[in-house]
Amino acid sequence: MKKLAALTLLLFAACFTAGPSVSAQTQQIPGSNAKKARAELQAMLTAMGGQHWLSLQNSFYHGRVSGFYHGKPTGATETYYQWVTPSGQERVEYGKKHDDVMIFTGDKCWEATYLGKRNLPRDICEDHIRRRDHSLNTALRVWMNDPRTLFIDNGQTLSERHLTDQVTLINANNQSITIQMDAETHLPRSRTFQWRDPIYHDKDTDREEYDNYHIIDGFPTAFSITRFHNGDIVSQRYLYGAAYNVKMPPNGFDIDAIAAHIKK
Repeated sequence: MKKLAALTLLLFAACFTAGPSVSAQTQQIPGSNAKKARAELQAMLTAMGGQHWLSLQNSFYHGRVSGFYHGKPTGATETYYQWVTPSGQERVEYGKKHDDVMIFTGDKCWEATYLGKRNLPRDICEDHIRRRDHSLNTALRVWMNDPRTLFIDNGQTLSERHLTDQVTLINANNQSITIQMDAETHLPRSRTFQWRDPIYHDKDTDREEYDNYHIIDGFPTAFSITRFHNGDIVSQRYLYGAAYNVKMPPNGFDIDAIAAHIKK
């Protein structure tokens, strides 16, 4: 159980960097820069599927996740089956028997096993919510459509030997997401954000890198996702398969019904 909880933290969509207010930053960024940043994000959205992607009902992923500690493999791996909706709901099943299920919906984080249901530890739940709120999905569906969001074109840079266009979005709460897009394909190569640790008050950085794209049901899908915490690898996800607009498992996100089914 502890192993699965730890891997869930590795798998899974506060205050942020101190700096000038959004209104002050807006005065420093030329309109042409913001326009270019928006155009680059729109090119990324188009490459991902455009309106077809925005109309998705859900996504399904089947793969394995491997854990790291201080950048070195721990040997802990787990096969998982994951369903995600655009609204941020997630269902993750582990093991051959699919008898360990985790549900993330709103600000609730649950686990169901043969022992019944339980709330996931607070740190795992907060980590999940934080990354969900700073995901590519949230950036494209929410932040891009908010007139208060500030867009900054950071120019071109390298990401794992790929030339990328880098854009930073800053919302009205002075929270930011930085995205690197492949300069040729326009597909996302990384997503980075920072937050301030509530205990130690230092800044932490979360980064995901995307690679090995395959076209699944018409959507470019990254089959390799590597997550970093303050520069150290903490997990790697490798997909075996993916599908979109699929039929959800029985009971969907109903944790009580799922727990009752597993106990049988």
